[in-house]
Amino acid sequence: MKQNSAAVEDLLSTQRDRVLAEWQAELGTGGRALPSEGRETGELLDALLSGVRASGNTENFDDAAWTPVREVLAGLSRSRAAQGSTAADTSRFVLALKKPLFAGLQRRFGDQPAVLVDATWEVSSLVDHMAQHTVSIYQRSREDIIARQQQELLELSTPVVKLWDGVLAVPMIGTLDSGRTQLVMETLLQRIVETGSALAIIDITGVPTVDTLVAQHLLKTVTAIRLMGADAIISGIRPQIAQTIVHLGIDLEGITTKATLADALALAMRRAGFVVTKAKAAAGGAA
Repeated sequence: MKQNSAAVEDLLSTQRDRVLAEWQAELGTGGRALPSEGRETGELLDALLSGVRASGNTENFDDAAWTPVREVLAGLSRSRAAQGSTAADTSRFVLALKKPLFAGLQRRFGDQPAVLVDATWEVSSLVDHMAQHTVSIYQRSREDIIARQQQELLELSTPVVKLWDGVLAVPMIGTLDSGRTQLVMETLLQRIVETGSALAIIDITGVPTVDTLVAQHLLKTVTAIRLMGADAIISGIRPQIAQTIVHLGIDLEGITTKATLADALALAMRRAGFVVTKAKAAAGGAA
C-alpha cells in the first residue's frame, strides 16, 4: 500500500465517527439535507474505507476494489434522480466530504507535511472521481426516467376507444412520427382482434400539420388495418389539411375521409346497418 493511501486508511479507521459527524454537519449547513443522508453517509464512508484497504491506492477508481463505493454512489444517484433532486445536489453530497477529510488529515498528520500534502491530494482526487461518478449515474437515471415517462405519455395520448359495436376510434393528438405510428398500429390491431371490430376511425383533428411523412404513416396504418380484414376511415380533415394534401400531391384514393369524427361515426353506423332517428316530441302537455 502506498504511503499516502495508508494515511487515508489510517484516518478513516481511527477517526471514522468524527469524520462522519463533520460530514453530516457540513451537509446540514446547505439547508437541503435529505432524510436518507444520515444512512447514506455512513454506508459510503464504510465502503470508502473498504475500498482503500482492498485496493492499496486510490488512483484507479474503476478497479474492482472500488465496486462497493460505486454501488453506493449509484444507489443514491438513482434515488435522487427519482426524487427530483438536481445533479448539483447529488455531487454536492459527495464533495461535502472533502472538508472533514482535509480537517482530519490535518489533525492526524499536521506534523508530517510531506505525508499531509500527498494524502490531501489523493483524497481530493478520489472525492472528485466519486462526484463525477454520481453525476454520470444521475444523468443516465434521469434519461431513463424521461424515456419511460415519454413512453407512458405516448400510450396515454393514443387510446383506442370503442365507439359502437364493431367500431373503434383512435383520436390522434400531436405530432405523428414513426415510433408513435408503430404504437398506434400495434394497439389498434390488437383491439381489432380482441373486439372483432370491422371498422376503425383514425381521427386526426388534434394533429397540427400533415406533411408527406405524416401521410405515409397514416397510409401504413390503414394498410395494416385492412390486412386484418377491417376497414378504416380518416376523420378530422380540416380545410387547411385538405389543401396541404392536395398541394403535396398525396394520394389518398381508396381511403374514406370525413371532416369530423361525428361524420365518420355516422358513416360507420350506416355501414353497420344502424339507422339513427330523432325521437318525436311527446304529444300534449303536462296535465
